[in-house]
Amino acid sequence: MTSQSGRSQILATWQEAFTRLNANQPGITGLMNFTKAWKFAREYLYPIDINNPSTKVYAAHEVRTAFEVLGKARRLAAIFEAFLEDMRTQQHLITRDVNHHMSLHEETSDPRAVADLVYRLTEWHSAWEPGQEFGHQVLSAFNHTFQTHVFSVLPASFSSGFKSLIDMTLQPYLDKEESRSRGGEYPADLRLWAGFECLGMLERYESLISSVCYEAIEKHVWDKCARSWAEPELVNLREWITDCIVPWMLLPYARGARNSEEAKVMLQGVGARFDFHMCKTLCDLRIGEIFDIIVDYPDSKGALQDLKECLQRVDQRSQLVLALRRANARRLLHPGADTKDILAQYVSIMRCLRFIDPPGVLLHKVADPIRKYLRGRPDTIRCIVANLVGDKESGDSLADVDEPVQPLSQVQLEDYSDPNWEPEPIDAGPDFRKNKPSDTISTLVSIYDSKDLFVKELQVLLAQRLLLVQDGNFDNERRNIEILKVRFGEAQLQVCEVMLKDMTDSKRIDQHIQTQNECVLHSTIISRHFWPPLQGNKLIMPTQFKEVQDQYANGFAEFKPDKKLHWLPQLGTITLEVELQDRTIEAEVTPLEAAVIGLFGEKDRWTTEALTSSVGGTIEESAMTKALNKWVNLGVIKENEGGEFILLEIQEEGGAKPTASRQAVMEEAPSVMTVEQQQAEQMKVYWRFIEGMLTNLGSLPLDRIQTMLRIAPGYDKTVEQLAAFMEAARREGLVTVHGAHWKLNR
Repeated sequence: MTSQSGRSQILATWQEAFTRLNANQPGITGLMNFTKAWKFAREYLYPIDINNPSTKVYAAHEVRTAFEVLGKARRLAAIFEAFLEDMRTQQHLITRDVNHHMSLHEETSDPRAVADLVYRLTEWHSAWEPGQEFGHQVLSAFNHTFQTHVFSVLPASFSSGFKSLIDMTLQPYLDKEESRSRGGEYPADLRLWAGFECLGMLERYESLISSVCYEAIEKHVWDKCARSWAEPELVNLREWITDCIVPWMLLPYARGARNSEEAKVMLQGVGARFDFHMCKTLCDLRIGEIFDIIVDYPDSKGALQDLKECLQRVDQRSQLVLALRRANARRLLHPGADTKDILAQYVSIMRCLRFIDPPGVLLHKVADPIRKYLRGRPDTIRCIVANLVGDKESGDSLADVDEPVQPLSQVQLEDYSDPNWEPEPIDAGPDFRKNKPSDTISTLVSIYDSKDLFVKELQVLLAQRLLLVQDGNFDNERRNIEILKVRFGEAQLQVCEVMLKDMTDSKRIDQHIQTQNECVLHSTIISRHFWPPLQGNKLIMPTQFKEVQDQYANGFAEFKPDKKLHWLPQLGTITLEVELQDRTIEAEVTPLEAAVIGLFGEKDRWTTEALTSSVGGTIEESAMTKALNKWVNLGVIKENEGGEFILLEIQEEGGAKPTASRQAVMEEAPSVMTVEQQQAEQMKVYWRFIEGMLTNLGSLPLDRIQTMLRIAPGYDKTVEQLAAFMEAARREGLVTVHGAHWKLNR
């Protein structure tokens, strides 16, 4: 049961409500007015069907009077709640139109069907929207309810249709020429964008709107910039955004701007996002093309400038390093690539990455696999040295023509007391040093830990080039030595100086001998202790050649009585006239080829074995075969069915008279031993030690063999050199390897 106080409270509340609704009028007059106003307001606010619009007209003063009565009675919130409930009962009308227009879109894929839906929804919104007298909060609640229902009934296909519609509005802006022909005016559908804003689609689908612009930027960047490397494209891309994208951006992002300054402020954030995306897209494109850009350097400097600016805007340095390392591994660092091509690409990588990143962090990260691979190639040093002493006219120098010749730089410890000292870049690795060699040649030489390997290869290459000089002009080699002195120092090049002096002294000695006693022989005299070992064999020249050598040696003994000549008859060239019964053949040949044809002057028939024995038992079969083929090609001898070679005093019918070029002779001539050959010859001295170890101790690992060889006199080889020698011995069948242990092959 309700207590007396409760009944009193209820009665007081009812009385207060009745007084408020009756508006202190006599009887129930005020209550009747309130009821009439409530009914009128419900009818006025009721969501109509715009397909069957009502013809009833409401007078403005009647509407204002009714809402004033409800306001005084504090029932506006209640009437709005009733209105929202009426909206829920009428929402099927909106759903029907949504399904109709989206069905059209799904059938035709025409974005204009989506535009018609937006226009239709805007009409529903305008028809149902309550008046401004309800205030901002009421209107906000109405918009929220209306948009919630609309978004809840939109099918999944609406997103793609909406995106197509946005793309359709953007396309007229992308044609720069068309926009200029219109005087800069664009067909902006303000009604459509007003509908988007009214329905809350600008906020809900902001990512879709942005994605349309992102895709347009990506397409333009790829179309205009792909494989276009000569000139920077970033400035042109930003001009394109200013001319084509920014006018369109005013519609979704700056519709409420009252002047250009307000529009600029409103577009600042989204404009920065689009500029960032453009830089990222261009950066991705250039990173994907980076290997070919480097190959095309210096004609691709424009692309490098773009990449440098984009990397400052977009942090994709690690992606650049990873992409370039993968491209190098796939397209450069493999057995099919020539060493000189790898070196040329490495030099281009240096120049390009130093331009992009002057501190050298990117180069340090990219170059490490290249340097390791080049270190494992046996001809890397030879290629670098050949470039150092090569002809400048060849145009393939690894060093930049504008790069001054300077001593090989050495890595120095950092001077922290330097007032201009700066810390290393934040992405530098623990083994990075800013003061690494900066010039190209120093960087290439620093692939190896010691300069001695390069100096030895320089001596070999210089010896080969000096021996090929026929006109006595050594100016080019003298210039090369002076340049190399700057790079390696005079002490390292003393042997090369002696070699060059030998050549000039040899020319002077030969001229003196010729003036005293003219001889058909011209010799090159070198110092045995200062020249690299020469490839050769114990060739025995026929008597007539021996007489010429003795005549020349006597002339030398008169001029240099304290010295004696030790002939290397296998080297050089000889000009011969071979007189046969019906013809005379002139040919410039090697000493071995001259010795072979000289033996045919003694008798007409020879076997290969007999010739090899007569000219020297150390002549290889391949060299003898090549010498015989030379005279066969000249039509001087022929091989019969029994394997004998017969002198052709009378030319056979159909026989040709080919001639041998001087260049061909020079290419076939034996040369100076390479550094690898010298090392192999030196290692042969220690084979007896290795053979004794494996005989007495059985199979041994390489480290154990290396340790025991260190007690041998003069042994200074590395484990890698020993491993190469043992591998060569394995190929010859002298040793076998199981696991990591080597043993003699019984």
